[in-house]
Amino acid sequence: MATQAPVVVRPTGPVELPTSVVVKDLAETLGVSHADVIKELIRNGIFASINQSIDFDTASLVAAELGFEVVQSGIAERASAEAAAQQEIVAPGSDADGSGKPVLWADEAPEDLVTRAPIVTIMGHVDHGKTSLLDAIRSSQVAAGERGGITQHIGASEVVHNDKRIVFLDTPGHEAFTAMRARGAQVTDIAIIVVAADDGVMPQTKEAIDHVRAARVPMIVAINKIDKPDANPDRVKQELADHKVLIEEYGGDVIAVAVSAKQRTGLEELLEMILLVADLQDLKANPTRRAIGTIVESKIEKGRGNVATVLVQTGTLKIGDIVAVGRTSGRVRALQNAAGKRVKTAEPATAVEIIGLDDLPEAGDILRVVEDEKTARDLAETAVRAGEGRTARTLEEISALIGSAEVKELRAVLKTDVQGSLGAIRHALERLNTAEVRVNIISEGAGEINESDIQLATASDAVVIGFNTRPDPGAQRAIDVTGVDVRLYDVIYKLTDDLGAALRGMLTPKLVEQVEGHAEVRLVIKAGKAGNVAGSYVVDGRIVRGGSARLYRAGELIGETRIESLKRFKDDVREVANGFECGIGLGGAEIAEGDMIECYQMVSESA
Repeated sequence: MATQAPVVVRPTGPVELPTSVVVKDLAETLGVSHADVIKELIRNGIFASINQSIDFDTASLVAAELGFEVVQSGIAERASAEAAAQQEIVAPGSDADGSGKPVLWADEAPEDLVTRAPIVTIMGHVDHGKTSLLDAIRSSQVAAGERGGITQHIGASEVVHNDKRIVFLDTPGHEAFTAMRARGAQVTDIAIIVVAADDGVMPQTKEAIDHVRAARVPMIVAINKIDKPDANPDRVKQELADHKVLIEEYGGDVIAVAVSAKQRTGLEELLEMILLVADLQDLKANPTRRAIGTIVESKIEKGRGNVATVLVQTGTLKIGDIVAVGRTSGRVRALQNAAGKRVKTAEPATAVEIIGLDDLPEAGDILRVVEDEKTARDLAETAVRAGEGRTARTLEEISALIGSAEVKELRAVLKTDVQGSLGAIRHALERLNTAEVRVNIISEGAGEINESDIQLATASDAVVIGFNTRPDPGAQRAIDVTGVDVRLYDVIYKLTDDLGAALRGMLTPKLVEQVEGHAEVRLVIKAGKAGNVAGSYVVDGRIVRGGSARLYRAGELIGETRIESLKRFKDDVREVANGFECGIGLGGAEIAEGDMIECYQMVSESA
């Protein structure tokens, strides 16, 4: 006789959720499986394990997707207003439903939505004219006497074409674009890939294309420098086709526009194509709700204090609004637009500088208008906790998710020593695919693993596979910060064995101890309830926050603990290197001057 499945009772009324909740507890509260919760998180571009905490905004978004009405614990009387303002943290254009089309903010009434301006990022190879093209677009608008001309750079620019606004992000390239994605923000609706007609598709062009594809953002190709004597647009089109970018002329769906930033030609057609793609996306927002936006950049200015540029994506931001912004919060004391003018409000798809934050936010942080200062502080504290616990997903973790049917693909960035190896390895990996799971190579190339590869893997929750190649210094620094899983191989069958095992959900981590460094305790600092802090000097290697620790006294092991906090002066830091002083919090361990702290971590054995 078959065992009867247990009856799961789903809540029938509004579900109360706290400011933050563990994924597993959320599933139990809703009466659904943790797999259902994690699937919804992944659909919305949020990756969390069953034991990780998520904030109320994220939890309410997941619950709404699963058909539940949610209120925040203790504040049911303001639930409807808060739900409207705080449910959604995924930006329009972020492909939350996997379709590649922009998504709207949750629970918006159709009658409240209005058409908004498209947000555009320009990318491409160095010296192909990204900055010149944006400058040419700006200056042509000013010369034409149209409103929207820019007199001041605040990280974003606005132009008006045919009485329609277009917002350009002044990012330095695909690195910033992907760094924001890695922080959970995706603000770009359209990407312009600039390719020089006299130079063709270059390595950074290919990288930019890979980053845009991974983000599922529509692209337009601007073939620049057509005024040059050796310009060859047809060669550029063929090279794009070789990289699987088919323009309309070649039977594809990617628009290509020939331009000359130097001679100001083709700009009108480019702007028209941007508006055409925007019309096809049907970009909308609700200007009547509380504002939600994304930080583009931040800085400290003399006489103004903490200044941040926010791109408002939905709702209207007003002077006096209380906001939570990533790990900080504050009250909006002043707003200044891209033309350098003081304004009282900022509607959707508008970039403004704001003054009034308690600390500097980071690019990619989400800004939300909330009801009161306590809510703002709670959200900021939740963001701090979530940020400290956030690490890139390892191959073993992805394998476990595959084993529990929570993901359907293993995303990989593939780098090899020479171009000839790519085809052989790609073919070998394709043979591992099944009807249920597959390897998705989101980027491939020959040469050393670089920082751009690590950024793309971070933003896409991918692993990096290297064959007969290694990370360059910039990539290694990025790996240390992000924790991206990089697998290095020199034999193809070993590579396919590991990835095949991961796809089957059977990969077992091989952990080895790695001693990071030692620090001598020179001063014991009383820190009240938080426990004592060891004022220490790093004598070799490095000390890493979150690492395991052994405490030695006179050469004898007296205990094992964990490095819970690490400071340089008053600043929290991730690590402290040899030859520097620092404050080490050891989670209540009894510390004495002269003790030696050994920092170590358990890491996967390298391939």
